[in-house]
Amino acid sequence: MEESVSGFSVRGSWGDVVEHGERVSRALIELGRDGADFEEWDDWRPKSHERLDEDVNEKTAEQASVGEGKGERAGKDPDEDLKTAGEKLTESYERLADDTDEAMDKWGESIDYVARAADSASRKAIRRVEGAVYRNMMTQIAPYYFDNDLVSANLQRVGRGDERTYAFEVNVNDDDLKEQVSDRLADYEESVDRWHVDTEKETEALETVEGGDGVDLPESPDDARPTAN
Repeated sequence: MEESVSGFSVRGSWGDVVEHGERVSRALIELGRDGADFEEWDDWRPKSHERLDEDVNEKTAEQASVGEGKGERAGKDPDEDLKTAGEKLTESYERLADDTDEAMDKWGESIDYVARAADSASRKAIRRVEGAVYRNMMTQIAPYYFDNDLVSANLQRVGRGDERTYAFEVNVNDDDLKEQVSDRLADYEESVDRWHVDTEKETEALETVEGGDGVDLPESPDDARPTAN
């Protein structure tokens, strides 16, 4: 592992990058960082049973997607908001003769619904473009990346031909926490003889997972723990 101002990085087999992600996660857990940002990172990091172009690709596209707007959070699609806007506009017109203030209020509500409908439609359109871009184009020329308040990371395949090699860099965004994580990772380097990566019970044959090599599968769940010197 190499450490620089941009983070903690490794280059090697799929097993090497999986182990690197696990070490960072374990350090964060031991330092008490187990909230929503940690869960998001821990879900995105590569796993021994995953494939880069499928699983990590999918998670990267989801993580990069535009968030929900007010209309989507309220469970309303653009057509529903436009229908409500029309109803408010009709009520505004009906009250115009005898209650100008009430008519103006209804007109204002109508405009709000129109704006919310446009926002929802735009977000959905952008999301569709994002999905296509990230799945089919961006990941061909740029690393798979992750970013939230806790962690920033990027992962890419750098080897050519049959020899698959990967580069994985992880940065902890809080400087004080990053220093503590650095100390933990250094402790692992000195005290752990062999790191057994976590695996799922349903893991398929080793040759079907990403890389097909360098993944040290434990024989039992109890073996999926680091082995101290």
